[in-house]
Amino acid sequence: MEFGKKIMNLRKKSGLSQEELAEKVGVARQTISKWELGETSPDLKEAKELSKIFNVSLDELTDNDIKNVLVEKTSNTEKLAGLILKIMKFVAIFIVVLPILLITLRLIFKNIHEKNSGRLLNVNIKCTLHEQTYGYEFNYYETTGEIKEAGGDGYLANITGIGKYSDAYEALDVIDAYVKNNGGTCTRSEVTPVNNN
Repeated sequence: MEFGKKIMNLRKKSGLSQEELAEKVGVARQTISKWELGETSPDLKEAKELSKIFNVSLDELTDNDIKNVLVEKTSNTEKLAGLILKIMKFVAIFIVVLPILLITLRLIFKNIHEKNSGRLLNVNIKCTLHEQTYGYEFNYYETTGEIKEAGGDGYLANITGIGKYSDAYEALDVIDAYVKNNGGTCTRSEVTPVNNN
């Protein structure tokens, strides 16, 4: 609705003549007539006074449809809040699921590695050097020779440097060679499978 017609309708609805409205607003009757004919418009101060007289908001007086703007802003805010909640749920699930997934993958790859590496075997080597007896034990994978666990006399480990070896076959040969080259002897126990339940 045009602004002038809006003023006229509100004036008539309030039961006011142009003269009575002009007196309340503090303008001439001709000014009210020009407003209603759409020739001129009230300034901000006059529009505020009209708003008070007719008991309507300035938005309502000027047919400024603020409701759609508020509804749209509210809708956009709700959409943004919903998106943030979805992101937070995803992050929370990711934080919980990622460690479980990593542990599961590690176990799977460990099992695959162990299956591809063959059985887990155990062997002990006892060496006599300078009238002293030293022992060392290896748990290793049959196919690859990869040492899973090893331990024994620290002296034997230090003088042969076997700590740097990851292959049991190679470490055993190094111990044998070192001890024989230094006038000693070594014997190995029978290789036995390790029961790794």
